[in-house]
Amino acid sequence: MQTTKPSMLQIISIGFLIVGNLIGAGILALPINTGLAGFVPSLIGLFITSAAMYYSAIILSSEAVQQQQSTFNYPSLYQTYLGTAGKWVAVAANLIILYGLLTAYLTGITTIITKLFNLNVQPVWLMLGFFAVTSLISLAAVDKIMKYIALLVVVKCAAFVVIAGMAGTHVRVENLSHANWPLFVCGIPILVTAFHFHNIIPAICQSLQWDMKVISRTMLVGMVMGFLMNGTWLLVGIGVLPLDTSSIGLVNAFQKNLPATIPLAEAIGSQTFLLLAGFFAMVAITTAYLANGMGLIGFMDDLTSHHLGRVNPLLSRGLSFGPPLVIALVYPDVFLKAIDFAGGFGIVTLFGILPSIIALRKARTPLQKGLGIAMLLLFGLFFLLEAGQELGMLDISAEMEHWK
Repeated sequence: MQTTKPSMLQIISIGFLIVGNLIGAGILALPINTGLAGFVPSLIGLFITSAAMYYSAIILSSEAVQQQQSTFNYPSLYQTYLGTAGKWVAVAANLIILYGLLTAYLTGITTIITKLFNLNVQPVWLMLGFFAVTSLISLAAVDKIMKYIALLVVVKCAAFVVIAGMAGTHVRVENLSHANWPLFVCGIPILVTAFHFHNIIPAICQSLQWDMKVISRTMLVGMVMGFLMNGTWLLVGIGVLPLDTSSIGLVNAFQKNLPATIPLAEAIGSQTFLLLAGFFAMVAITTAYLANGMGLIGFMDDLTSHHLGRVNPLLSRGLSFGPPLVIALVYPDVFLKAIDFAGGFGIVTLFGILPSIIALRKARTPLQKGLGIAMLLLFGLFFLLEAGQELGMLDISAEMEHWK
């Protein structure tokens, strides 16, 4: 039985934690992948995706509040509703998400630092340095990490306002009029990733004392802030960068797996913007890396405790951070591709399709059933479109041919 209410400081901290999770690699990739389709299609997709991801967040947080257990986890939840198969689908999807995102963060931070600042340092050392620092931070208590992330998010938001304002003066209205709906497919995994914070929902619910009203409002505020920042970044990225294969072109950045800050810094040509954009990108990736790393560590704690009978903190961290590091070292140029894979398959499955199935099974009114069916069809379509791209069944090269 609930005896205390969450404090305002807790609510604010959780709100910023959500924003910190949303504003990571997704926002850096957003204008590149979605920009090929154009500003209006991207903005419409941003709204639809944010609403769908909020819907799934409400479904999952309701389940966590119903159980009110610190050991709440998604594999066990899906096993309850979908049996053993549901559990292992959830395990596989979660690993795809978190390994994919952590790989993207490691490769992204290395690409940003080397290309923005032209450092005469081997990229592998930058990657290993970032990995070492963040891995050490992860050894701290979860509540301390959450406070640090909240502080970094405030700094990140301030830096974002400045660079968005600087870049906004370079926006060309004619760049915003382009629309190519077939290429919208390229942006779906990025859009989904841009509103993914669901791995930390169990921690959010526990921190907010299982108060569903406060939880839903806090998540909504965090997602609205994320939507405004993502929408602004779309406006800036698509409005400033030309739709061509030049060094500052959207097509070139898409083909070379570059974060948006790299061509933007070159297009604007300001040393101040260069420094602020680099700082923003590094803080964005660091906060998202830590937030997702926390989720993966908790996931590994659960797996190891079930199969080994006890929790081993060092083993959990090794299993969490080791595989992404190996993948990033072997494939250092997979920034956008890693996000595509994590979002299009992992996030869509674990936090789209499966929650929609739960909603359908628990639906009691025609409205609830209709909404559940609509969300299931939407996320199912997202999955099929990503599978079509990865399997070569959906070729977008013809749509891009006129830019070459």
